[in-house]
Amino acid sequence: MKRYCLALDLKNNAALIAEYEAYHRDVWPEILESIRRAGIERLEIYRIENRLFMILEANDDFSFERKAALDADNTKVQEWETLMWNYQQALPCAKPGEKWVLMERIFALK
Repeated sequence: MKRYCLALDLKNNAALIAEYEAYHRDVWPEILESIRRAGIERLEIYRIENRLFMILEANDDFSFERKAALDADNTKVQEWETLMWNYQQALPCAKPGEKWVLMERIFALK
């Protein structure tokens, strides 16, 4: 099992944040299926103010490149991503077109 942590910001607007959270209380079934099909077994998103933090756990066959290829061929995922971009904004360190930014682990208690 692989674990990844990613960050993203929302637009700093209370009404938009509330709408974003409402969508995530009732995620489209096609989106849930696409997540599972890519090999993601657990996914959690946390929020503090307008900052999002995602914990993603995936099987050993998972890769971000494969997920991107699957998503590119899925019109429902593209529709969801376009909709979500109305609420999201890239982190200052993000590359052009990049949403979720992979975080680097700097500490682990063992």
